[in-house]
Amino acid sequence: MTHRTIEAATLRVGLVGCGSIASQHLDAISANPDAVLVAVADTDEAAVAAVVADRGVPGYPDLTRMLDEAQPDVVHICTPHHLHAAMAIESLRRGVHVLLEKPVATTVADGEALVRAARSSTATLGVCFQNRFNPTILAIRDLLEGGTLGALLGGRAAVTWFRDESYYASRPWRGRWSESGGGVLINQAIHTLDLLQWFLGEVTTVRGVATRVALSDTIEVEDTAVLQLGHAGGRRSLFHASNGYVANAPVTLELIAERGIVKLDTDVRVEHADGRVDTIRETRIGHGEKAYWGASHRDLIDDFYRHVRAGTPFSIGPAEALESLKIITAVYDQSADLLGPRP
Repeated sequence: MTHRTIEAATLRVGLVGCGSIASQHLDAISANPDAVLVAVADTDEAAVAAVVADRGVPGYPDLTRMLDEAQPDVVHICTPHHLHAAMAIESLRRGVHVLLEKPVATTVADGEALVRAARSSTATLGVCFQNRFNPTILAIRDLLEGGTLGALLGGRAAVTWFRDESYYASRPWRGRWSESGGGVLINQAIHTLDLLQWFLGEVTTVRGVATRVALSDTIEVEDTAVLQLGHAGGRRSLFHASNGYVANAPVTLELIAERGIVKLDTDVRVEHADGRVDTIRETRIGHGEKAYWGASHRDLIDDFYRHVRAGTPFSIGPAEALESLKIITAVYDQSADLLGPRP
């Protein structure tokens, strides 16, 4: 369906879900001269009251009432994972543009329903995989597309971070299958998994295992996983993720090409086959727990608004975002004996 353009001088923006990630969205909305926050919503009275006091906008107890009364052009959905698909579908059916935090859904079936809803709506849907907008990632993409390194052969990536009992106690939904849809793969490492399949292409096979190692007495979901992916064209990749480390180490990513190797570890190191080495510095870095959000929410949100105004599909739509969820779901299915029952 054709997407509608917005010709008003300022986009009216609402946000649902006033938890940790909301601050990234709220700051980006405030910084955009062509957008204005008109309302926020959350079932948590204290959470919504805090944002109302800070931002000076009306607060609502649920998405439906906010859409009815505030009538935003765009809604940012920053709620627990299990609410993503249904809230996005409700908004799209009203013709309200949606920027959805990852994951696109907690099940492939819900994700596919959202894809159908987006295709039948006049509104635009975007999903927050903001690390695709990091300067180093864009530099790697340009380098690979330039062809100087030749064809990609394969790659690997690792996410080794620290999450303890207090992290899950502060937001209990994070450790439950019914609300989070998973653990380290779907919550923290999904950004890096998205990048790996974005660089190496369509995933054709998944072999993996997910389990609880560090937090087996605390959470239902996995805290550690390892997998091997087969990609179209015979490429292959390895991926490892864990919340059981003692610190939030930098994400590592390595891509092997015919005429060189690209290594990301905060900065990017390009090792050419002829011995030359180039370095691309990362100038914007997230810190601590916020590191997994990346440093490019504002860039992604600004770009999303440009697409909304132009009436064109956003580069990271629901079908694109569904790819990482399919990979993760396959690993969970293969690990059923270790993980136990899932909804």
